[in-house]
Amino acid sequence: MFFRLPIVKFFSRLLNRATITVALVLLQAGWLLWAFSYLTTGRIWVNAALRLLSLFIVLYLVRKDEDSSYKIIWIVLIGLLPLLGGALYLVFGNKAPSKGMRRRMQSVEKAHTGDLAQQPGPARQLAGDHFSGLSRYVARYGPFPVWDKTQARYFSCGEAMYPKLLADLEKAEKFIFLEYFIVRSGKMWSGVEEILMRKAAQGVDVRLIYDDFGSLLGLPKDFVVRMERHHIRCIPFNPVVPLVSVVMNHRDHRKIVVVDGSVAYTGGVNLADEYINAEKRFGYWKDAAIRLEGAAAWNFTVTFLNVWNAFRPSETDYTPFAPTPEQLPETSDGLVQPYADSPLDEENVAETVYLNILAQAKRYVYLYTPYFSVGQELLGAMKGAAKRGVDVRLILPGIPDKKLVFRLTRSYYVPLLRAGVKIYEYTPGFLHAKCYVSDDHVAVVGSINMDYRSLFLHFECGTLLYRNSQILALRDDALNTLRKCREVQLSDCRTNLLGTLLDSVLRLLSPLM
Repeated sequence: MFFRLPIVKFFSRLLNRATITVALVLLQAGWLLWAFSYLTTGRIWVNAALRLLSLFIVLYLVRKDEDSSYKIIWIVLIGLLPLLGGALYLVFGNKAPSKGMRRRMQSVEKAHTGDLAQQPGPARQLAGDHFSGLSRYVARYGPFPVWDKTQARYFSCGEAMYPKLLADLEKAEKFIFLEYFIVRSGKMWSGVEEILMRKAAQGVDVRLIYDDFGSLLGLPKDFVVRMERHHIRCIPFNPVVPLVSVVMNHRDHRKIVVVDGSVAYTGGVNLADEYINAEKRFGYWKDAAIRLEGAAAWNFTVTFLNVWNAFRPSETDYTPFAPTPEQLPETSDGLVQPYADSPLDEENVAETVYLNILAQAKRYVYLYTPYFSVGQELLGAMKGAAKRGVDVRLILPGIPDKKLVFRLTRSYYVPLLRAGVKIYEYTPGFLHAKCYVSDDHVAVVGSINMDYRSLFLHFECGTLLYRNSQILALRDDALNTLRKCREVQLSDCRTNLLGTLLDSVLRLLSPLM
């Protein structure tokens, strides 16, 4: 009995859902490679057709309006594998989610476009401002309006946000909506779960959307059943199935909480212990979040309900979830514009917001990001801003959570440093915050990393702040964080021939990582 217990634990960990899924995917991949080899061996016409397909795919990619780095990797892959490359692109090259997901989500979003109409008052307040064009862009192509009558509070770490989040959940009277990439059993989730169960028992409408891949290893098998039993309705987003499919790339990376329509949270903080430093994984976990109270919470309410009703239709009228006039603060703290981005369309809202801030900066731009892997547009915008005299400072982790991705991030250092961008690595641990702040005038706090997945593949969200007091709070946090960082110099970036080759391969493969 003494020996059986550790053995049972070992096999229960080994034979979990994640390992079984990986094993089945590898088995499928092996079978597909064998089938391809069998079909092409000695079959001249099959080989000729596949080569012709690859040629047409390359010509199609040259003309396609798409991120250049993504096109380059596929053109190189087709050049290396002229028989297999074209067929691989047809199966895996389409970045858009599955037709079923697109149809459901776009149908709901289209039906509720009117719920996100821009109100004239807040828009007029930005008239003449050099960031008014950015606000109009987000309002039109998001579409997510800008709001006044909203108070904001910036949190420089997860453990500062957590008690306030619990207090807001305790005050819920009508509904609680949560949408997260990672939910993991532990101290942080236990504190949230206890309140959710109690509130649901009191009749509060409690709903949870969590990404199935992000939470794959963190939740028990009966999680949904247990939640539903306590009247907490759940949607595991894009459930992981053991299939060789690009559809699994599209994850819900958002972090959203909405309480009674008037209070909302977003940022980089997931519902797992490392985000409040209750668990040490990579040194101190530095994150960021923002709390909104007032009219601007509506953007996140609609964002959540659109996802919910795409997969679990519950209502067509969102009006009961809107904040009442009594819930709105009497004074405004600047203007606030929460927004979301998704791979459902060709509009890269998250990247465009970042590009606009860099293009219009006059004095400084400070950037937090845990991962840095960008295309020529963002890379050129950062270099261009620095070359025209803007103080551009990129703040990254000092202790990485993914060593290969960190190596990829460092491969960008030399061109950025030569252009005048200052790069800092946060020495106490892992920096997971995703923020921009510029000129004491505009800022972004959200879930959006500066990498290909966040900018093009994931469902993301952020909050734009204009003339808001929390812009200075974020700026001061960045300046304080810089004191705990090591500034990277060009002399730190020397590498040997093998290192240079590895960096080149990683840069080439970055859109697929």
